[in-house]
Amino acid sequence: MDEIIERALSNASESFIAATGPGGQNVNKVATAVQLRVDLFALRLPPDMFRRLKELAGSRMTGKGELVITARRFRTQEANRADARERLTELIENAARVPEKRKKSRLNRVGKVKRLKAKKQRSDVKANRGKVRFD
Repeated sequence: MDEIIERALSNASESFIAATGPGGQNVNKVATAVQLRVDLFALRLPPDMFRRLKELAGSRMTGKGELVITARRFRTQEANRADARERLTELIENAARVPEKRKKSRLNRVGKVKRLKAKKQRSDVKANRGKVRFD
């Protein structure tokens, strides 16, 4: 797991872009937002992990298989760089987690009878609805 994260961080390319939001005149002069790009094919991930990562990434993944994370929450490049790297790490860790399979619940005989009785009652209520006739 740590090996994959290290590989991702070493293969990541960073570019700094002009940020929006708070920062006064500084935001107009300094490119503080970080755009982190990682080629997911270069990471050689297991197929099921790649599929989960692709699903988690959503629109942040390009058609070429690059994951693009833009961090512009903070006013400094260093803080935004750390934020982008942290988000990348979190994304990879979540993709590595295999979801537990859902176990079918079993209903005993008494539960089945109760459920069918409740369905019948509800059915009767709905069947008796309709236009009121004054005959």
